[in-house]
Amino acid sequence: MGFFRNQFADVVEWEEFREDMIFWKWDSREIKKGSRLVIRPGQDAVFINNGKIEGIFEDEGTFNVESDIIPFLSTLKGFKFGFNSGMRVEVLFVNTKEFTVRWGTQNPVLIQTPQLPGGMPIRANGTFQFKVKDYVTLIDKIAGVKKSYLVEDVKLRITSVLDQLLMKWISREGKDMFNLQGNAYEIARGIREDLDMEMLGYGITITGFQVMSFNYPQEIQDMITKTASHEMIGNLQKYQQVSLTDGMASGKMQGGGAASDMAGMMMGMNMAQDMLKHMNPDRQQPSSSPEKAPSSAEESAQGGKTSSSGEPAAKPNFCPNCGAKNEGGNFCPNCGHKLS
Repeated sequence: MGFFRNQFADVVEWEEFREDMIFWKWDSREIKKGSRLVIRPGQDAVFINNGKIEGIFEDEGTFNVESDIIPFLSTLKGFKFGFNSGMRVEVLFVNTKEFTVRWGTQNPVLIQTPQLPGGMPIRANGTFQFKVKDYVTLIDKIAGVKKSYLVEDVKLRITSVLDQLLMKWISREGKDMFNLQGNAYEIARGIREDLDMEMLGYGITITGFQVMSFNYPQEIQDMITKTASHEMIGNLQKYQQVSLTDGMASGKMQGGGAASDMAGMMMGMNMAQDMLKHMNPDRQQPSSSPEKAPSSAEESAQGGKTSSSGEPAAKPNFCPNCGAKNEGGNFCPNCGHKLS
């Protein structure tokens, strides 16, 4: 008797397991007396009879179908195996893990904006996560007609509605059309909620949705970069100076050596003027009001122009204009002020 039991024994297990497979159906065979059910980590086994769930088994391990499984089935708990007959049921193995999928727009999504009447073409990419939630709905809508279901099948369903959801939530949450990344969290949250409602109709829940980046057309991106450069520099004159310097350094300045030399000379003069301003920040411009004649004491202190005898006085030791030390010259060596 034991010989025949071993001969007819079957092992009910997920035979075609793949990491990207959401479920796989064991069917078209009878479960014999003495059969064993094998449930591996991350799997659930769902027994189905005539399209209805008989029982769901979540614990991993190896179980005897007759003693460990049948007593817990809803309508088949009293089933008795015959010598040459078995129990014909379907067993759906479900992958219970959370799947992470990368997504990206295949074509640009046209977002209506006042700046561009035809709409702004935007591409986006990111990731989303999902897992099986409702076995009854999954069997009714998908597993009833399919033997297996892959992550790629879910991705196709998601991407078929993703363009419309991007248009909806970018228009609603994209307060600054040229800085969508700043509103990426709100946009992604709205898309996740809508996708979850969509996929619950298939027994699947969307547990997360992320937008990694938004991509503009190259012309728009160049304009954004140029505008950011202006804002960072904050002054058009400085921006022109930087552009001039970049052009000279890269050798892209056209017009020959004379043009480059003239531009370099002008830039050098401007830089020299800026340096003098920083070196003498307290220097005052000459006043248009008449100056008070210096007293004899002041002339003496400054090395006045004439002495009491009427003879030419010695040159002042320090320039009355900028205070630089004089070495006996007629003009200040620092500012060029006439000293005699």
